[in-house]
Amino acid sequence: MENIIQGLLIPFIGTSLGSACVFPMKNTLSLGVQRVLTGFAAGVMTAASVWSLLIPAIEQSEEGMGQLAFIPAAVGFMAGIAFLLLLDRLIPHLHMNSDEAEGIKTALPKNIMMLMAVTLHNIPEGMAVGVVYAGLLYGGSDVTAAGAMALAIGIAIQNFPEGAIISMPLKAEGMSKWKAFISGVVSGAVEPLGAALTIAAAGLVVPMMPYLLSFAAGAMIYVVVEELIPEMSAGEHSNAGTVSFAVGFTAMMILDVALG
Repeated sequence: MENIIQGLLIPFIGTSLGSACVFPMKNTLSLGVQRVLTGFAAGVMTAASVWSLLIPAIEQSEEGMGQLAFIPAAVGFMAGIAFLLLLDRLIPHLHMNSDEAEGIKTALPKNIMMLMAVTLHNIPEGMAVGVVYAGLLYGGSDVTAAGAMALAIGIAIQNFPEGAIISMPLKAEGMSKWKAFISGVVSGAVEPLGAALTIAAAGLVVPMMPYLLSFAAGAMIYVVVEELIPEMSAGEHSNAGTVSFAVGFTAMMILDVALG
């Protein structure tokens, strides 16, 4: 149980450490640095979705479903996409057209919207960690303790730049360092909470574990495509985001395979 608690807290610690960049650093992150960090985060999340979630979901289904083992993975994945699409409709979104932005810009500054967007896509990350540890706890998954820890560490790595991307612009706009730091920390607080709730729910539906693993993968891939890729491609053309995506993907793949 102690290892599970540690695993749930590791991604949150990553966000908190990133938010703490507001103390030693004076300026906001440049667009180039944000592109690199966001691309790295997108690579980590994509690799985690494949190696830590979809592949274990398919492997777990093979024994009972044979060549049809792809069905739980496909159904769960699309359900995860649909869930985030629904949340995206309910919560104001970063990527909107100029008319929509004009309508809400006074009520919701871009940095507040960024905070909401990061908090939103921390939900599937927390679910991903929770469902992996649920499988480990209830014996309903082929994921090992090392593999679950690899996922937690990988998400913590990609959470680090997210914390900085939240806290530093808030400080630049006049917010105190401590308030900016706390705002970044709060954005990551949904992860351990979401993970704990997922574990509690998964205990009631262990046979559904392949669907839950795939659901978390779909939600994470939605975030990558809808939030992170546009951010890493913002501004003038640059290959920095693409290269950092490849580095993040490779790093998470190595973590998962080596520790899993």
